[in-house]
Amino acid sequence: MTQTVKRGESLGAQIARVLRHRIVRGELAPGERITEEALADEFAVSRGPVRDALTQLSFEKLVEVQRPRGVYIVGLSRDDVDQLYSLRGALEQLALSRAMRVEDPARWTAMAAAVGRMGEAADAGDHAAFVAADLDFHSQIYALADHPRLEGAWSQYLPTFAALLEVTINHDEDLHESSGDHVKLMDVMRSGSAEQAAKVLTDHLDGARDRMLSELEQRRS
Repeated sequence: MTQTVKRGESLGAQIARVLRHRIVRGELAPGERITEEALADEFAVSRGPVRDALTQLSFEKLVEVQRPRGVYIVGLSRDDVDQLYSLRGALEQLALSRAMRVEDPARWTAMAAAVGRMGEAADAGDHAAFVAADLDFHSQIYALADHPRLEGAWSQYLPTFAALLEVTINHDEDLHESSGDHVKLMDVMRSGSAEQAAKVLTDHLDGARDRMLSELEQRRS
């Protein structure tokens, strides 16, 4: 069946997103071979956008391109998940420490708005809206850090973490606990100590990592 993509947005980015979600959800298994030709047929596009998508997924270590043999799914191992979250922890702790220096209340309104949207999504049980608001919240930490290279590093891995979050958040029937975690993190960033904020963020990211590791274990059982 042909998978449709929208015109106007980068076709390569759209194809990468679909394939990334399949890999993270385990629908494409490690070692499985895919081809540019088959993907071009599936998405009804030329091979150019497919190559763009595979280049991005290769950067994310989700696929391995072995031309002319084809492209092989790498997938996610426990070590991959540990690496991703240890990298994110290092990036986000630096961003958080810099963001906490910002005193202008106006610059915190975007983060507060993201927290508000998470609460609304939790009330409605809207997982997709919650994911979008959650990712926006964390992106605001980087925006407040006033460190373009750091924000750029986060942006490179944001699609991967979006896929991970979409997998883990769907196990939560009640999103209010996660929403409350973000309220706590914002509050401690605004009025707590650097040590308190670092601990809250560490606990938050460790919980996200453990949930993804649990997902991998369930697939193997």
